[in-house]
Amino acid sequence: MRVERITRFPVKGLTGELMDVVDIEAGQGLPHDRRFAFAQGDSPFDPAAPVWMQKRHFACLMANAGIAAIRSAYDPVTGMLLLMAPGFPHLAVDLDLAEDRARAAAWMTAFLGPEARGSLRLAEAPGHAFTDIAAKAVSIIGLSSVKALSEKVGMELDPTRFRANILFSGAAPFAELDWVGREFQLGATRVKIFKRTQRCPATEVNPETAVRDAKPQKWLREHYGHADMGVYAEVLEGGRVAVGDALEPLQADLLG
Repeated sequence: MRVERITRFPVKGLTGELMDVVDIEAGQGLPHDRRFAFAQGDSPFDPAAPVWMQKRHFACLMANAGIAAIRSAYDPVTGMLLLMAPGFPHLAVDLDLAEDRARAAAWMTAFLGPEARGSLRLAEAPGHAFTDIAAKAVSIIGLSSVKALSEKVGMELDPTRFRANILFSGAAPFAELDWVGREFQLGATRVKIFKRTQRCPATEVNPETAVRDAKPQKWLREHYGHADMGVYAEVLEGGRVAVGDALEPLQADLLG
């Protein structure tokens, strides 16, 4: 099996950034993945005492399909975030500056319009990631699984809908769902699959048009009896992962 794509999502709900190579530490996800989120005005998230919270407390595709129209880019070296959307001025801000973070939050508040619950805040906390589960993990999906669902429903689904960190080839459709509890070599890392990824209405949103034009969650249940697409992996031993690297089971009988 082969790693085909590596993606991190610096801001929850916004644009993914493709990576040719990434160094991942044990017990962590991809560096800067979901590092930031736009917290709704009524969100109780406290950066001084960060705890995992459900996505409804933040701008997210599940509730705010329109944010798929935003094109963003983050440079962790300079701290600069770029936000672009049709009908809105481009915004470049330095997230190391409080006044620039406030400008970014005001931009997003204006973009959400009536979907904004008060004035949004750009949230960040050291060591915290605004992921869909509390555990630190890398999300992994087999491209054949997305292709199989696409063929079942007669609609080509862009794998980007599912916002995985790692897309791989070379396995049977949905094979990864049976890997829970197993260990794999992923590039130079060792990972353990610990949970299936249950999909939510965020996958209904077309990442190019920002329109809800599909029902992957519903279709998965209808055709496969579950709503799972992909898995979560814990990084047991850190290392480097690059596009083209192997994803291989550490138990000889895993794929038998």
